Amino acid sequence: MTTGGNVDVVTGNAILIGGSDSHGPAFGNLRTPVPAGSAPAAGAPAPAPAAAPVGAPAPVGAPGPAARTGFARLAQIRAGLLDVGYAEDGPADGPVVVCLHGWPYDIHSYVDVAPLLAARGYRVVVPYLRGHGTTRFLSERTMRNAQQAAVALDVLALMDALGIRRAVLAGFDWGSRTADIIAALWPERVEALVSVSGYLVTDVEMQKEPLAPAAEHTWWYQFYFATERGRRAMEDRDKRRELCRLVWQQVSPTWAFDDAVFDRTAAAFDNPDYAAIVIHNYRWRLGLAEGEHRYDQLERRLAARPRIAVPTVTLDAGRDPFTAPGDGAGYRDFFTGPYLHRSLPEVGHNVPQEAPEAFARAVVDADRL
Repeated sequence: MTTGGNVDVVTGNAILIGGSDSHGPAFGNLRTPVPAGSAPAAGAPAPAPAAAPVGAPAPVGAPGPAARTGFARLAQIRAGLLDVGYAEDGPADGPVVVCLHGWPYDIHSYVDVAPLLAARGYRVVVPYLRGHGTTRFLSERTMRNAQQAAVALDVLALMDALGIRRAVLAGFDWGSRTADIIAALWPERVEALVSVSGYLVTDVEMQKEPLAPAAEHTWWYQFYFATERGRRAMEDRDKRRELCRLVWQQVSPTWAFDDAVFDRTAAAFDNPDYAAIVIHNYRWRLGLAEGEHRYDQLERRLAARPRIAVPTVTLDAGRDPFTAPGDGAGYRDFFTGPYLHRSLPEVGHNVPQEAPEAFARAVVDADRL
């Protein structure tokens, strides 16, 4: 495989993971035991059977009849400010991949990616981000803060709690931003990076500049959340589900998900801190809500738009309205290490769930760069 900024366009067929190459050194075998009583909350999906070897290809973007509904293992562990709920698959002593979801999604974005990587010998960890699913704050006094530095430190705390020294980080949406931040500021913790939509580190001052009207229109919900009406809608269970489903339809126009797929993820929106976390995240990005002073130094470093030197695969989804034109050219200079870019022309925003084979392949290839 070639590197150095080459473009790999994935078209109608999924790329399958094959071969028997080595993953390199195994990390994460210092796992902190999870207490026996830490079962998932009521309504969480039942564990799925162990993953079978990768089979015949399916069209990119179509989950197909074999799409899974749950994970091999679900657990809870105290990490930093949180009691983190997470899914896990693969051998405990395998090289680690941490998969990070975005909004309005949850761990089920990786329900088909996890067994593909587990079949290759990876230990796959998929946490609920703060305010989602079974992840809870340890203290009622902790600010329900979703600024980017806070979310990134959550992931580092989880890695520490699980005894993971280094991992491949892979994400989309909030997950891409979080993975990018860790790769930029703590590269010693990152084996490789998969980042959908490229470089997403937020500069709040830059966010104050208006975009072209068509681009602003795509972000309608961000402005809605800046209003009291938007906050109240997110606090209403039925309205937030309607809103989130509408976002799914708009940003993934070729993804034919059904009620069961949406409902599995929407259960994560019932977290008692969900509305507060989502509203704060989008208001903070626009400079309409304060963060916490404890993160000021990190935010100053991030405002400088630090480069990322770890091996990286970036993915652009062709049917995602947030994908910028130029096939990744707009963010290419932010990645200074071994690099590969791929375009997924018929895939929408939720890349790992719409195109799990292509996403899993990106993880394996990033680890080999």
